[in-house]
Amino acid sequence: MRLDEPGLERWGERIGSTIQAPVVIALEGRLGAGKSVLARAIGHGAGVEVPMPSPSYNLLLRYPASVQVDVVHIDLYRIGSPDELWELGWSQLGEGNEIVLVEWAAQAEGFMPDDHWIIGLTVPEDELLLRDIEVRRMGHPPELPAFPMSVSVG
Repeated sequence: MRLDEPGLERWGERIGSTIQAPVVIALEGRLGAGKSVLARAIGHGAGVEVPMPSPSYNLLLRYPASVQVDVVHIDLYRIGSPDELWELGWSQLGEGNEIVLVEWAAQAEGFMPDDHWIIGLTVPEDELLLRDIEVRRMGHPPELPAFPMSVSVG
């Protein structure tokens, strides 16, 4: 599927407002592909009312969203080895009512939970204002909502 940024934000808000927690969502794509845009939209949809900067330097930021859910935004771009995952409390993530968003999840290869989503974002060479989106289900995570109706098909 192919979405423009407003479409990506609408879809992210739908994910945040409808997904059943606990859930882990890996966000993949190169720098500037829209991972943080999608993460902020999911957080906003879940009820996060404060700004959600990229956690590139903090690695992990936790936000109270609604009464029942926390959003955990993780950026693994800067970790040097999988050993650093445990310092982040990795083994407890996704156990409570959390929406866990993991940017650069390939850094945690082999340590991702069995049940999670992978959302890949790429910038098409011919259309820099759109994002191609690939969604893969690993195991049996809660359902994601369908793409918004205003999808631009490539």
